[in-house]
Amino acid sequence: MDYHVKDIKLAPQGELNIAWAKSQMGALVKVQERFFKEKPLKGIVIGMALHVTKETAVLVETLQAGGAEVAITGCNPLSTQDDVAAALAKNGVKVYGWKGENTEEYYANLEAIVGHLRKGLAGGKRIATIDDGCDLVTLIHQKHADLIPQLVVGTEETTTGVIRLRAMEKDGALKCTVIAVNDNQTKHLFDNYYGTGQSTIDGILRATSILLAGKRVVVAGYGHCGRGVAKCARGMGALVTVTEVDEVKALQARMDGFESMPMKECAPIGDVFVTVTGDKHVITTEIMKLMKNGAIMCNSGHFDIEIDTAGLYKMAKKRVKVRPFMEQFELDNGKKIALLAEGRLVNLAAAEGHPSEVMSLSFCGQALAVEYGVKHKGNLPAAVISLPTDVDHDIAALQMTAMGLTKDNLTSDQIAYLSSWQEGT
Repeated sequence: MDYHVKDIKLAPQGELNIAWAKSQMGALVKVQERFFKEKPLKGIVIGMALHVTKETAVLVETLQAGGAEVAITGCNPLSTQDDVAAALAKNGVKVYGWKGENTEEYYANLEAIVGHLRKGLAGGKRIATIDDGCDLVTLIHQKHADLIPQLVVGTEETTTGVIRLRAMEKDGALKCTVIAVNDNQTKHLFDNYYGTGQSTIDGILRATSILLAGKRVVVAGYGHCGRGVAKCARGMGALVTVTEVDEVKALQARMDGFESMPMKECAPIGDVFVTVTGDKHVITTEIMKLMKNGAIMCNSGHFDIEIDTAGLYKMAKKRVKVRPFMEQFELDNGKKIALLAEGRLVNLAAAEGHPSEVMSLSFCGQALAVEYGVKHKGNLPAAVISLPTDVDHDIAALQMTAMGLTKDNLTSDQIAYLSSWQEGT
């Protein structure tokens, strides 16, 4: 079969969820309508490694409307929405993924996507990739390098993936063009900030059912994602403390009204710890030993290494699954601490990810990035690049229209003033 999902019988509920998401993704629907008329992606096979959610399904529809053939798998073992995967499969999409994959299954599904890219090439089509976390592009570079000369363009969704890609580029390992959609203002200023903020709190509450008001929430990382989490936690009545390694961001956190201190100082006083850094072992076993009894840890960065889960599993005297996405660990010192969603993305593992409206902006960026790569094939460097600013503004304009918003326009005098230097005091 051209799919591997948990249960194809879940498709009817998935179709309802996809329709609900689409009703809130007006900007992406406008791109979809144009793609249907123009077919800018005709003859392209797109391999996708994204969170298989109801919003991603609308992106898949949009790419298909543009003429592309799509094969998709998840980019995290716990983020696939099984009803959505079933709905995609029922409607002919080549989809491989289910919630709760093990590592071997996860990489087997990535290999299945590579297989479809090969079939596309054998059939005379061109290939492209869409990544969230860089696993698909990395796999191609490490094990399927013969595909790289045929790869028209790749795109990358998230901060972690862009960090990895820039490391590849620095090492001279990156051999294809990858558009960093995460660099779009309409992505990181909205998806990372508003989306991660709301969905992370949603995941924590679904996993634990705790009251956040009055609790001390420690946010590790004050990039766009960390700022969103801190803002939303404060909005729920929490006392928020930020820990940072960047002096400017640490200072900004303080100026925004949050406490700012090292993780070691946060450990004994925090109630809930959230990592959003894109790095590894932000919370170590030594930090865990300093935490108060009943502390809760979770991660909203892309990979499950921000919290040293392997170290926790090894040192814990006892491990109990308290709720579907909450485990409690008893340490040698007698304290009990909790880990949510196995240290994976709590907003997607324990909840449903970002709201559809904010994903509409991000996925406009993905669809238009693939179109841009196809249009400029042969004229783009083997490097990490960004979309032109005017494309970003076009996406914002689509979203404003979808929300019924309007803006001011510059007068001719104002345009002349901004482009001149002679007029002063």
